[in-house]
Amino acid sequence: MHERSSVAELANSLKQELDRYSPGGKLPSSRALVERYRVSPVTVSRALAQLAAEGLVVTRPGAGAFRAQPRTAAPPPGDTSWQEVSLSADAATELVPRAVDASGVLVTLAAPPPGVVEFNGGYLHPSLQPERAMAAALARAGRRPGAWGRPPIDGLPELREWFARGLGDTLGTADVLVTAGGQSALTTALRALAPPGAPVLVESPTYPGMLAIARAAGLRPVPVPVDAQGVRPQLLAAAFKATGARVFVCQPLFQNPTGAVLSPERRPEVLRIAREAGAFVVEDDFARRMAHEDAGPLPPPLAADDHDGVVVHVSSLTKATSPSLRVGVLAARGPVLERLRAIHVVDNFFVPRPLQEAALELVGSPAWNRHLRTVAAELRARRDATTAALLPALPGFTLPHIPSGGYHLWLRLPDGADEAALVSVSLRAGVAVAPGRPYFCAEPPAGHVRLSFAGVAGPAEIAEGVRRLRSAWDEVAAAAS
Repeated sequence: MHERSSVAELANSLKQELDRYSPGGKLPSSRALVERYRVSPVTVSRALAQLAAEGLVVTRPGAGAFRAQPRTAAPPPGDTSWQEVSLSADAATELVPRAVDASGVLVTLAAPPPGVVEFNGGYLHPSLQPERAMAAALARAGRRPGAWGRPPIDGLPELREWFARGLGDTLGTADVLVTAGGQSALTTALRALAPPGAPVLVESPTYPGMLAIARAAGLRPVPVPVDAQGVRPQLLAAAFKATGARVFVCQPLFQNPTGAVLSPERRPEVLRIAREAGAFVVEDDFARRMAHEDAGPLPPPLAADDHDGVVVHVSSLTKATSPSLRVGVLAARGPVLERLRAIHVVDNFFVPRPLQEAALELVGSPAWNRHLRTVAAELRARRDATTAALLPALPGFTLPHIPSGGYHLWLRLPDGADEAALVSVSLRAGVAVAPGRPYFCAEPPAGHVRLSFAGVAGPAEIAEGVRRLRSAWDEVAAAAS
């Protein structure tokens, strides 16, 4: 059982027993709760913290937990309808409204109810995260001299150098900025490279979080279709010509959601087309450390082939470690680097030094390469288990591409299938999948769902999730017939 489920169950049990205690009455000790419910001390601590956050108990260090006094009646809510006028007052002067639909991002961040198979996740399952190695790295980092002081604005030099070593000979330590994860780096890049109202070329389909960033900045995403070999160069050139865009955002390696890898023939074409358009290529290299065991040698980042400062490179450690290890990088050459640096400083000041020190300790430890090898083997096994279960169970669905890296599959629904209904019925059946619609910035060519095999416990849960998905599909198909 996941620890999250244990915490929720214990919190619910304690709620049901609170009436046994008068306000101010002391609850059993943590040790007694551990023995009674056969859970860990951490689970007890988190369950009590949840009840304290809900105002049901009060915890006093060294004394224990006590039932909280009854709440006084809350004052009537105020009238916030004025905000609708204020927030939309400038809409008439905005070329692109800044209202943002974050549903495509939230579906991969929000934890579904206990017992639901999480095919919608965007991170490694806790069993795949290097928790011991990260804990040891954080402990060592906390003891480093100056670990809690102010770090250099651009990031720790040793960490910048480690990132730069993976970028080829065109970029050095001085060209690297440490960021608070990949999402923060993408936000900085788009704000730096395009003014509000400008078009920005994006792959279609593409990562909903990037579309949300663009729209929040008042940019206008313009789709450029991808196939199994990545973005299509002729369509990219046509899009630059038609829109006058000066930015193209792409994921050349294990693209999200298709899993495509930009082919060797197309790599120089993309750089040439962007250079001739006087445009930047924002390379989101999010999945390089999530290659599968059978991936073979990986192509270098696009930035390694770029000699003219076309590429702004983004990557992070988050996907391959933990959602809370939010350490990433921005790398670029030329005057654009100073603009990136200025926006990053204004938005963030700097990435907390203890987090940078911990990241440096982690990637420098023997456990790091062992972890990457384990992840590569596990992701391959889970990918194979998912595809083997999916295709016989859902014969009307198609899987255009089986990736050799990343953490998900992009499944096309039968023509005419109701994507929204399938997502909703699947959740009721106990399996969460990510809808395909948020991955398109224009009308999608067909219904899709994205299934993550990295956020589940293993083959048994994969098989159960596919069984529930088939049950949901049967219900949707029956309702449509």
